[in-house]
Amino acid sequence: MAYRYDPEIFHDRLTRDADYVTRAMDTLLPMDGGPESRLMEAMRYAALLGGKRVRPYLTLNTAALFNVDAKCALRVAAALEMVHCYSLAHDDLPAMDDDDLRRGQPTCHVKFDEATAILAGDALLTRAFEVLAEEGTHQDATVRAELVKFLAKASGPFGMVGGQMLDIVASQHELDMSEVARLQRMKTGGLIDFACVSGAILGKATDHARQKLHGYAHDLGLAFQIVDDLLDATGDVATVGKRTGKDENQGKATFVSLMGIDGAREQAERLGAQAIEHLDVFEEKADPLRDMAHFVVSRVS
Repeated sequence: MAYRYDPEIFHDRLTRDADYVTRAMDTLLPMDGGPESRLMEAMRYAALLGGKRVRPYLTLNTAALFNVDAKCALRVAAALEMVHCYSLAHDDLPAMDDDDLRRGQPTCHVKFDEATAILAGDALLTRAFEVLAEEGTHQDATVRAELVKFLAKASGPFGMVGGQMLDIVASQHELDMSEVARLQRMKTGGLIDFACVSGAILGKATDHARQKLHGYAHDLGLAFQIVDDLLDATGDVATVGKRTGKDENQGKATFVSLMGIDGAREQAERLGAQAIEHLDVFEEKADPLRDMAHFVVSRVS
């Protein structure tokens, strides 16, 4: 049967997978009564406050391509989301983006305080790598080591953190299109790449399959960020769930400022279509990933 995107079916699957990951993190981040309980409370606030869980969805559904045990995939998805949530808690700090809303709720440093938010982010990051290194993630230590190395690269100075540094520099220097694309490949694309390829690592997939997923992740990640830029330029706080108009106010070069609203929207649609083309080799098993490409391009929050 020919593929057809059904938004309702996708939304149900996305919600189901988000619930799975939230419950996994709830278990992996237990409360206790010790003197450090405020730290765990802040970690749980940052990680369990909701969100679409796009990255975990990608991990779970790429792992399914290779018949990976669902419990193993869920641990990797939860670890990845911990890293993502740590990055949001730190990005929202006054020294960074200085945001007071995240997902329609007070940001971690507003709910608690700046020091606690910093420590909560640090703890989420380190807990994520602990989860990946534990035997429950995969019986093969080589697989666990590869996951740890890949996530470290995706989230470190040559990935997300390096991209955040470039984002800070972007408010002080005029970047061209290639520089903006590089920034976003690092800041946003690194974790999306891990999300897509981690399932192949768990399943010990062929190099060919991994390359196809790298290609999908590359195009999906850029499309995701272009739509983020569009939402910042055209969205409102009530819909997006966070402050909008930041990029223009800070004078940052973005896909929207360089391409215009219509040009950016067309480019996002092209990238979404390209991402889907990479999935042909997986046939109908990749339909959940095709759905995500459609969702990324059409999302309003």
